[in-house]
Amino acid sequence: MPDIRSAHVVLFYLFDIAESIDLTAVPTLIGGPTVAARFSPKPLTPTYVQYDKPPLSFDGDVLNAGTLDAFHVRFRVYDYGVLSIALTQPMVGSWADLMALGQSLIENDELELRAEQLVQRVVDRLKPALARHGDTHLREDYLAILVHELDVPQTADELVAAHGSDIAAMLRGERQRLSPQEQDAILRHRISYLNDDLVVPTWNAAFVYDTPVGAQAALEILELANSQLLQFRFHDERLDNELTSIYARVQRPRWYDQWISSRHAQAARQVHALFIDVTEIIDRTVNALKFTGDIYAARLFSLVAGRLGLDTWKANVERKLNMLNEIYRFAVEQSSMARGQMLELAVVFILVLELALFFAGVMK
Repeated sequence: MPDIRSAHVVLFYLFDIAESIDLTAVPTLIGGPTVAARFSPKPLTPTYVQYDKPPLSFDGDVLNAGTLDAFHVRFRVYDYGVLSIALTQPMVGSWADLMALGQSLIENDELELRAEQLVQRVVDRLKPALARHGDTHLREDYLAILVHELDVPQTADELVAAHGSDIAAMLRGERQRLSPQEQDAILRHRISYLNDDLVVPTWNAAFVYDTPVGAQAALEILELANSQLLQFRFHDERLDNELTSIYARVQRPRWYDQWISSRHAQAARQVHALFIDVTEIIDRTVNALKFTGDIYAARLFSLVAGRLGLDTWKANVERKLNMLNEIYRFAVEQSSMARGQMLELAVVFILVLELALFFAGVMK
């Protein structure tokens, strides 16, 4: 009898395909059934703990891509421009079988390439619903290893004691046994709600020990957190490029800029539009799902976010937004000074003109 009676592996490939997606247009453009995602928490939770704008999911069969090798394909689109592809495969066997499967899937270049090909199908179908679609797509990948039923049921602590080294090696994608220090660094970041469930997240993979229904909440949080990470990375890169452009514009003076300061006025408009645009999208991303009322979900999301480094990426974006704000104030100040100088010059010109006309006898 196998050690593991029921398990799944889920590979997430997430792509930033647009600045935003009109979810209301997706069902028509896809031409098949879509389902609004619904968060299914483990504990009893108030009904208002749900997505602000639920992402839409649809089966790969809609695009004639129902399977990829032995994986079932599911697509999900978020309104802030992220497309997630979930590749799911069931598994039954020994711990050695599970380790070998997990290790083969972490950073699998072939699967990633084929996932990129699927992205283009979705983008071609959804183009009318995409705002500011680009040709290149920033991406994230994440592996979730889900064990639902063991030959001999175990508590979370018993499972870690018996197979902690296997779990740690799987999450690192290593075929050799890790050092005790590395195992501890991985396994101490874990969380359980009941005595017999467990989630161990790392930066690129997670191990989940739970029933299929109970594991769904962890999967939702893992996918959502990675979509947020992708957004922070995208806007961090975007702000870097925009700041470089703005610096070059402001620091390249022209002889007439001290009088009309057109470059500062243009920079102020560009910065103001960019600041509002990025701030609005980041707010939508961060507030996509609020966990108020579900302490366990909030703790799990906080743990996953910490392992992914979400706070660091968010802080980078916020720091650059503050820089934009400072540049905007500087540009507005310089533009105002230039307008003041222009007004002073106009007054002087009028006075000189009046004096010239007076001495010429035109004015008395």
